[in-house]
Amino acid sequence: MFETARYEMGRRLRGTAILSILISLYTGFIVWYFTVLENVPIEDVFEELPPAMRDAFGVESLATIEGFLGAEVYSFVWVLGLGLYFAYVAGGTIAGDVESKRMDLLLSFPISRSRLIAEKFSALLVPIVGVNVIASGAIYAQVTAIGESIDPMHLVLTHVLSVPYLLVCAAIGTMFSVVASRAALAERGAIGVVFVLFLVESVVGGADEYDWIQYLSPTYYYEPTPLLIDGTYDLIDTGILLAAFVGLLVLSQILFHRRDI
Repeated sequence: MFETARYEMGRRLRGTAILSILISLYTGFIVWYFTVLENVPIEDVFEELPPAMRDAFGVESLATIEGFLGAEVYSFVWVLGLGLYFAYVAGGTIAGDVESKRMDLLLSFPISRSRLIAEKFSALLVPIVGVNVIASGAIYAQVTAIGESIDPMHLVLTHVLSVPYLLVCAAIGTMFSVVASRAALAERGAIGVVFVLFLVESVVGGADEYDWIQYLSPTYYYEPTPLLIDGTYDLIDTGILLAAFVGLLVLSQILFHRRDI
């Protein structure tokens, strides 16, 4: 039972380790760079940034380690980078097996299509959880090493509440994966949609006449910088992300049921 999930999770371990190491190395550089800028009037640079840019990348304050990490790490790596990454990876889960004819073998076993998607998707929890656990520990250690302090609860909340957001991005990729005939099409379509949704919320959503459109983007419901600085969050936003994730996954199962393999 759950053989597919165990097999797929095993395949994700090596990639999770590599991704975690790369992100930890990047965050280490950013934390070190913060010490270099200690004597630079960085708040003056912050004030000169266009409001649209500050909103797009969650820049609130560059003088504190929390604000600096929020702008240089979380807004880029977690919101945009990992969002695109998990959309891309999920985009190849089903479409790749269909393209390689491996799906014919999988469906010959006594397993429903809905369960197959659920088990394959569950394997993505390995990198989603693994990267957050390893990176959060690395960031806390790196910040402590330079003599700065960061609220550990705020840091934990920032990573825990990123999980629903990343699940939505992965679910978008899964939906593309069940309808596309080739893995490359599903992967490109998924990262394209996630990137457009990021732009919609960060750029277009700032205009008063288009204010409503930002609610369509998952990035609207996850803001890491306020979480890091003062622990501000809204559980309703998290609930919306979880509901969107479940809805997209169920829709993917329905579409896959109707697809002729």
